[in-house]
Amino acid sequence: MAHYRSVGEIPPKRHTQFRAPDGALYSEELMGEEGFSSDSSLLYHRSVPSAMVDARNWQLPDLTTTPNHPLAPRHLTLHDLFGAAADTAAIDAVTGRRLVLGNGDVRISYVVAAAPSPLYRNAIGDECVFVEAGSGVVETVFGSLAYRSGDYVILPRATVHRWVPAELSRLYCIEGNCHIGPPKRYLSRFGQLLEHSPYCERDLHGPVGPLLAPDAAAGTDTEIYTKHRGNGPSGIVGSIVVSPHHPFDVVGWDGCLYPYTFNVSDFEPITGRVHQPPPVHQVFEGINFVICNFVPRKVDYHPLSIPVPYYHSNVDSDEIMFYVDGDYEARRGSGIGKGSISVHPGGHSHGPQTGAVEGAIGKDYFDELAVMVDTFRPLELGEGGVAVDDGKYAWSWAGRGPADTAADGPAADGDSGPLTIG
Repeated sequence: MAHYRSVGEIPPKRHTQFRAPDGALYSEELMGEEGFSSDSSLLYHRSVPSAMVDARNWQLPDLTTTPNHPLAPRHLTLHDLFGAAADTAAIDAVTGRRLVLGNGDVRISYVVAAAPSPLYRNAIGDECVFVEAGSGVVETVFGSLAYRSGDYVILPRATVHRWVPAELSRLYCIEGNCHIGPPKRYLSRFGQLLEHSPYCERDLHGPVGPLLAPDAAAGTDTEIYTKHRGNGPSGIVGSIVVSPHHPFDVVGWDGCLYPYTFNVSDFEPITGRVHQPPPVHQVFEGINFVICNFVPRKVDYHPLSIPVPYYHSNVDSDEIMFYVDGDYEARRGSGIGKGSISVHPGGHSHGPQTGAVEGAIGKDYFDELAVMVDTFRPLELGEGGVAVDDGKYAWSWAGRGPADTAADGPAADGDSGPLTIG
């Protein structure tokens, strides 16, 4: 994030001697983006941050993907990915993720976590984790971040952190191969959020800290699960790096790069006389993808307005909608509900379900909450997505599919044979 913060103890001048009360020299670490050409922060460690005593392979969860072929819209039921609460008691927010969708720019995973995660560093790109439900703390090298339902948790690339749920947490994980931040059109040339932005700096909550582990200076070997570039699926592999001390040994830091949270309830929706296009709902962006949210809001007030979206062809992007809460008018009658994902691929026209246009006329308020990811390269289905594809959403507009015959007539509720992937 581009506004400056200073936390804990720092020296009056950067790149100069900074010593502990016992005279020991603190280690200064620059964490920055794009080499030395973009946002950065300086962290001051009690120990040497690059010290390591061992490294071994971390077998990552299945990251293989299957093409969306033949091309079709899909309905994925995320709440079917994990069992009852007793089955998730030992699952953590890092190693328990299941890949739902992915391409070379972004990966979308889902996890239902109750256990603390190991220390984790994503060296591939930033993470934007939406908290569908639950609360807890993300402990980071910058300090601690409390999270609650509706939060986006933004974690810059290479930030060492761990998830500590206070209660069962449903997490929708968007991992970039890049940095994730506010849309450029919301920012001044100096990085301030502008007046037309649907949120401002007051809505962003940075870490409380510094967070010093009790054994940070005690010489205790500590494992850090690290996701990094390599020759694995999507060019990603994992390693467990062992440090001779705990990484939460920072006494202070300052700069413009750090993790933060933003709650979706603080997003101020932009409305108009007629239906507004998806870019007005944008909240974050990365390279070749954007993140939008659709929140409870008043809708169009032209006397002849149609509040639900018009039909549109995704020529340049795949549209992925995660339905979090409320009643989504445009999908009424499709089988989609809370915890669903709709996949509308590029090259296919999509829009409201049959009857939804007439049904929405006259409404002046939508009680809905959804998170949308649009990508500019095609997404493939991860093992999690394949596992919970309902196989019939594609036929929901027509009311029948390839398993129906002219003699049988349309199938009830659009239920025909399943759509085979691959």
